[in-house]
Amino acid sequence: MNFDVVIIGGGPAGMSSAIASAQNGSRVLLVERNEALGGVLNQCIHSGFGLHYYNEELTGPEFANRLENELKKEKNIEVLINTFVTSIKDNEVTIVNSNGEQKVKAKSIILATGAREKTAANICLTGSRPAGVMTAGTAQKMVNIMGKLPGKDIVILGSGDIGLIMARRLVLEGANVKAVLEINPVTSGLRRNVLQCLDDFNIPLLLKTTVFSVVGENKIEGILYGNVDENYNPIKSTEKFMKCDCLILSVGLTPETDLLPDLKIMKATGGAEINEYYMTNIKNVFSAGNVLHIHDLVDNVCLESALAGKYASLSAQGKLSFSSPIEVASGKGISYVVPSVCYKNGEKLIAKFRLKTKITRKNIVAKSGSKVLAKKFMLAGTPGEMVTFEIDKSSAEKQIVVEVEE
Repeated sequence: MNFDVVIIGGGPAGMSSAIASAQNGSRVLLVERNEALGGVLNQCIHSGFGLHYYNEELTGPEFANRLENELKKEKNIEVLINTFVTSIKDNEVTIVNSNGEQKVKAKSIILATGAREKTAANICLTGSRPAGVMTAGTAQKMVNIMGKLPGKDIVILGSGDIGLIMARRLVLEGANVKAVLEINPVTSGLRRNVLQCLDDFNIPLLLKTTVFSVVGENKIEGILYGNVDENYNPIKSTEKFMKCDCLILSVGLTPETDLLPDLKIMKATGGAEINEYYMTNIKNVFSAGNVLHIHDLVDNVCLESALAGKYASLSAQGKLSFSSPIEVASGKGISYVVPSVCYKNGEKLIAKFRLKTKITRKNIVAKSGSKVLAKKFMLAGTPGEMVTFEIDKSSAEKQIVVEVEE
């Protein structure tokens, strides 16, 4: 089989990039390992999706269905579900499904495989390994898909958005969420989720606090928890016991980049380093969505992935220019910025960044040497938000630095 663009992953990133690639004249193959398109959206039954992308408030399944209907309107997209990708090499993708193993040739490949949740092993959670310790996504699937409660007295470790949303969901289903613990001095979730999911339901949020160890043999009986110092080391004198029959982990996501071990990875994101066309260090391989960097809103995933789909299509047609590269770097107060490289091609640079700490009434500036290329005023901002920054790079020199202005 031969295609212009092959996309791996049928979640919102994969579907959005497939639609854009097809609309730019490419013949597209979309490969999804599950039995349906939509990815994690299918178990996110809460509302709040689509406010920016569709100007309408939707649930996760509604958002996925809307994207899939758009996908079906494009005649140049072929979809394979229940299909695994086993390797990617030299513009060739190896897939396995009920028809056996097949080789697919592609002029461009888009990695849209999303991210996996960090587990107890990833954060070196101490104690035994009793039943009742699970990730927020697993708890979400249990409640929303299987109709089962994971416990009655629940503690959530980590204030990521899925954990915050599950705190509310569990209370609505009759569970007692005793507290949400966050090791950092600020929450990692969106402010609106803290207000709507914790404050509105009187669920305590304990900052600079973490689980020291899990108590229980066959079934979790509780946790030992307490405060941490500025280096995130447990302060033993603050240790307390909290009884619970379930510990839910919302401690971050890891981009699913395993298919491409030669990817150049950005340390701050765990995803690939890309240029402004969303191309990785591997020629003709693009990346978009949560496999690139973790997003706060699916709306942003779709907007970003549509650009990746457009550029992958143009690359397949040999229409991209890579002349006059300019490095893009993060400066003071910025955790990371993507892309890492842009070009003098007449287009404005659409950069995405996250803050290191909470800010109020600050300017974000993009500089090339002493020259200010763009300035963005932020009334307030937190590390949980992904911020879009449009930069006029026409007068940039060898490097653009994005930073919080003093």
